[in-house]
Amino acid sequence: MKTLITGLLLFLSITALLGGCGYYFPHIYEGPQVTVYLPEWKNRTNQLDIDTKMYRSLSGWFQKSKAISTTKIKENADLALAGEIISLDLPSAAWDENSVANVVKVRLKVRYVLKDLKSDEILWEEPGKQWSEDSAAGNNMISLEDENRAVEKIIDDISQRLYIGTLDRIRKKNQKPDQTNQKLPAPK
Repeated sequence: MKTLITGLLLFLSITALLGGCGYYFPHIYEGPQVTVYLPEWKNRTNQLDIDTKMYRSLSGWFQKSKAISTTKIKENADLALAGEIISLDLPSAAWDENSVANVVKVRLKVRYVLKDLKSDEILWEEPGKQWSEDSAAGNNMISLEDENRAVEKIIDDISQRLYIGTLDRIRKKNQKPDQTNQKLPAPK
């Protein structure tokens, strides 16, 4: 019982300390309600269904915030996050000293844009970003499962980056002008 109380007090102390020092959790947005138009991404690869996997992953990340909702109807949105899967390179292999493939290297190149639909301002644009993932080859062979795992990891990483990046841009957009130019007091 004593360890439970000690643990609870420690947790509350850390929470108060982090909350009091201005730290925020980048995965959490608690500002005004924002609706993001999230169309399916264009798929320029020969990998079927990769665009659907990207959409599902992005939707899952954006569901983490109660103050952000996604829509497939552009007219109902404040922001638009659109993208395109430009290329997918499968597989590149790394070989060990016995000429056995031991790593699958998957590369996925995407481009995306975040746009404020009310002001027509582009808040964030990436014209071509390449993501890669190394995945250990199972049973000394490169399998379709290894490739799929690597692609899924890349898609999740991209989705997380887009979610956090979108939250950052929403926070900056919502800051009042006097908040962005505040200076800290000089030390005494």
